[in-house]
Amino acid sequence: MKLVMVGTGYVGLVSGACFAEFGFETVCVDKDKSRIEKIEKGSCPFFEPSMDDLLIKHSQKTKLLSFTTSLAEAMQNANIVFITVGTPSRRIEDEADLTAVWDVSHEIAKNIKSYCVIVIKSTVPVGTTKKIKKIIESKISSQNFDVVSNPEFLREGSAINDFMRPDRVVIGTESEKSEKLMRELYRPLKLNETPIVSTTIETSEVIKYASNSFLATKIGFINQVADLCEAVGANVQDVAKAMGIDKRIGSKFLHAGPGYGGSCFPKDVKAFKATAKKFNIDFSILDAVNSSNENRPQMVAKKILDTRKFDSNSSIALLGLSFKPNTDDIRDSTSLKIAAILQKHNIKINCYDPAAMDNARKHNKTLNFFDSVYDACEGVNAIIIGTEWNEFRALNFTKIKEKIKDAIIFDLRNIYRSA
Repeated sequence: MKLVMVGTGYVGLVSGACFAEFGFETVCVDKDKSRIEKIEKGSCPFFEPSMDDLLIKHSQKTKLLSFTTSLAEAMQNANIVFITVGTPSRRIEDEADLTAVWDVSHEIAKNIKSYCVIVIKSTVPVGTTKKIKKIIESKISSQNFDVVSNPEFLREGSAINDFMRPDRVVIGTESEKSEKLMRELYRPLKLNETPIVSTTIETSEVIKYASNSFLATKIGFINQVADLCEAVGANVQDVAKAMGIDKRIGSKFLHAGPGYGGSCFPKDVKAFKATAKKFNIDFSILDAVNSSNENRPQMVAKKILDTRKFDSNSSIALLGLSFKPNTDDIRDSTSLKIAAILQKHNIKINCYDPAAMDNARKHNKTLNFFDSVYDACEGVNAIIIGTEWNEFRALNFTKIKEKIKDAIIFDLRNIYRSA
């Protein structure tokens, strides 16, 4: 079986490498020539644990994984073509921007020579997959292809494990032929007894948005519980632990902090509520989740500013710039949002992150970047732990105390308990 991944972003490249690990011939396509050249050398364009090793293994040793800028070349004798391009939020409407999806669909239609399955792995609003079908149908016979919705559930920082050991695989189809091919594709996961949820295309599209929006809601809920705990003298970590023991609730995503970020939750919550609005559905709960999350960095920054009097001579060390650990993704990073607010009060910000420094420099060149935690803490008036990287969990506070001016730590991720 030959697979084609259109797009070498996070979803496309991780999925392509993992399908090669399953033993499938896989071709990844991207118009960006320099990006393809970098990947061909075994260098992943984003930070993800073990990705470089997987790329080298299958592009240079097994030869199961290849890369090209030509979709026409890649689609020769292809059985399954995955659309994995980005679907960012539109600035005004909050809807998903499907420009890249439509462009790719037109190009795929031009290059279908024999029957193949077109799989939409990008996160798209309900109804998108059927629209893709219409685009392709306008150019070739519907007998030559099927469309399938197969959403991804990869977490940045643990994507390879998530792909190899998923909680479930969701397949939205409208023909037995395409369902059979997709089940054959995911047959290697039978060893782990991975549930295959086979359903309609529309249901599959909703499952992805509903899942991410629910997880975002859990985060928003525990963050507001944390605010109440702070006001009444309760311990939110104990509250979350006791809640999580209840199997109906579960412990995942009950970690209070400065809000959610990244490439998925912010845009998916907005897109899901925008879809509901189109169909006159009152999705007020997601309006509240989105509003609460967007306001949280300002609220956290205000608490920091109210703790003591900072001025233009003050500096703060910010540890962690990525939106979560084990990734270099800074999209909607709460750390960078808080840093920008503090900078407006003329506070100097010293930064350190194990992986996201280069991306952060492009985002905000006015931050001061350092090569280690301890260099960043030199002479500062306070420390903010913004991302729960493992290397921040056992800091040498004796060494830090010798370097800082004031012993104030804002632990936004609750990785330490006060003595």
